[in-house]
Amino acid sequence: MERCHEPLAGYYRLHARIYDATRWSFLFGRSQLISQAARALAGQGGAAGARVAEVGCGTGHNLRRLARELPTACLTGIDLCPPMLGRAAKAVSGTARPVELVCCAYGPDSLARDSMDLIVFSYALSMFNPGFEAALDAARLHLRPGGLVAVADFCDTPAPWFRSWMGVNHVRMDGHLPPQLDDRFRPVHRDIRPAYGGLWRWFSFIGRK
Repeated sequence: MERCHEPLAGYYRLHARIYDATRWSFLFGRSQLISQAARALAGQGGAAGARVAEVGCGTGHNLRRLARELPTACLTGIDLCPPMLGRAAKAVSGTARPVELVCCAYGPDSLARDSMDLIVFSYALSMFNPGFEAALDAARLHLRPGGLVAVADFCDTPAPWFRSWMGVNHVRMDGHLPPQLDDRFRPVHRDIRPAYGGLWRWFSFIGRK
């Protein structure tokens, strides 16, 4: 088990308990992304017994939905912060199949090469600074040929003050993620939408290796 980066550890020691109660108001598109990814897997005949990982699984909110959408899937949740994984363990305790939870910094050695049918990043990549490019490269390594990556995250904002405030909360918002995804995966779904009257934009993306 790797030690959580200390600023993030302190941040999530406070926020883990209130994360799900507060984040619904600005982490848009998560449930829709899971449903779309599950349909995409089913559409290519890969839903039964699929191997699925969520990187930055946090409190297990998405893992619980993945377990409902893909009841026969082998699920793995990866996160660097023990406080969040503690919440995730409670969230997935009642799923039909056990969910593996791994505490580590996601990288090439986190999963077996060409082993996964679907890898999910939900509001995680914008917090990998530095590291988002390495995470996407690792996802390509871990996905089997034809496997899917599914991402929901912040995109950008026209307001410098808001960009700075989000940076204080470890989030980068300058439109850097969609081009990186397009460079590495063949898009199956791509959408960018405004939030709160255009204060910022968020995006969802599903792509195939």
